[in-house]
Amino acid sequence: MKIGYSVEGSTDRAFLEGLRRRWCPQAQLVEGLFRGTSGLSQRREIRRVCVELTAKGAVLIVFLRDANNESWRDVLKADEERCRPDHRHLTVFGVCDRNVECWFCTDANWMGKETGCPADMFRVPDPKDTFEKAVGITRLDKKEEQIATMVQQAPLKNWLSNRSFRDFYERIWDKSKERGCQVENLRES
Repeated sequence: MKIGYSVEGSTDRAFLEGLRRRWCPQAQLVEGLFRGTSGLSQRREIRRVCVELTAKGAVLIVFLRDANNESWRDVLKADEERCRPDHRHLTVFGVCDRNVECWFCTDANWMGKETGCPADMFRVPDPKDTFEKAVGITRLDKKEEQIATMVQQAPLKNWLSNRSFRDFYERIWDKSKERGCQVENLRES
């Protein structure tokens, strides 16, 4: 099974790789070509990316992006509206409350244990810089393997307290029933 995806950056890509390993290890991830540098560019390309990824055999397409300073619900609605009706059944849209690092830092105690840093440093409105420093991300080393492994082993149930993560999880949970992936029931674990 091929799962297509479009993301804004390397941490987002590593996040999806970690979920694939955890919930659907038999799947192959196929990245959509994103010819832009911002969420606005990514939104404009939703239709084209869907066509490209279905042509490559994707049976599911995940769009993951940051809300930055916008309401994640408004961004989600706008993104879904840009998707052609004939592709909607294939897509899952996820919009991080601010950025994907917020999802990681929802469980600041776990992040502290993972990185050896004080948990309080992750309890900030925008933990992107803190996360990157703690994980050791640099311009030349994005630590994608390490981040994917973190996601694979993370106590994701604790992340459900973040509304945007919970929404993304619910969408993935629903699609997993159609696509044969074994997504754990975080609500009961």
